[in-house]
Amino acid sequence: MAGEDKEKVEAAAKAEAATGAKPRRRLRLRRRTRPILSWAPPLIRDEFPDPREADADGLVGLGGNFSPEMLLKAYAKGIFPWPSEEIDLIWFSPDPRMLLRPNEVHKSRNLRRKLRRGELKVTFDQAFDQVIEACGRVQGRDKGGTWIVTELQQSFRDLHRQGLAHSVEVWREDKLVGGLYGLSLGAMFCGESMFHLEDEASRIAFVALAEKLAEWDFLFLDCQVHSEHLARLGAREWPREDFLAELARALELPTRRGRWSQAIDTECHVDGIGGT
Repeated sequence: MAGEDKEKVEAAAKAEAATGAKPRRRLRLRRRTRPILSWAPPLIRDEFPDPREADADGLVGLGGNFSPEMLLKAYAKGIFPWPSEEIDLIWFSPDPRMLLRPNEVHKSRNLRRKLRRGELKVTFDQAFDQVIEACGRVQGRDKGGTWIVTELQQSFRDLHRQGLAHSVEVWREDKLVGGLYGLSLGAMFCGESMFHLEDEASRIAFVALAEKLAEWDFLFLDCQVHSEHLARLGAREWPREDFLAELARALELPTRRGRWSQAIDTECHVDGIGGT
């Protein structure tokens, strides 16, 4: 790997560790011998192949669209979109897969200290648009371009209106200081992105979500790709085969559809979050 490319990768890794969100993908850093459109398999009739056919980077295919229907088909097969600087319509299913068992979420000493202060509150599904916009802004500012492209944002807004996409918000008084969003299908939650404007705010959102998922008997929280940030919160890498087996189990269970704010106390002060 050339020195310039190595510096880019190291910079992306540092930014990833700081935010806990996946960076915009740079496909040419691996110096493939063929142009991307010649080696990446196109989707046929907007249908996804078996994710076991993904290449070593987890690339499944190119093409299709970012409609809500297409996204639902993708996530139900263990595939997710990850637009790159070279092409938007690109789909991945990495091996291994980063997952969290909700009851295994970990709170660091610093996070425990933050929780004890009781200065913040957590809500669910109260500001979905603000959260996804903030995630896009942070990605763009920190990484020179966001993978949360306009079409994806709009489709996730549509899925939120359908009661399938959800957000967790962290507030200091009336200011949104952190949060995350993702998609719920069956007994799994697919985390998409998180952001923070003050220390530990995204971790607080993650912990609040994990503990609510554990209460609702969700099987796992899909974190997609490894980061040190997620590993410190208790997520670990699973072989793809194990992930796909657990995905099949999760999809056999009913989806908790609708605004989650209607099912829980939407304003819980974070010092009330349980767990260890």
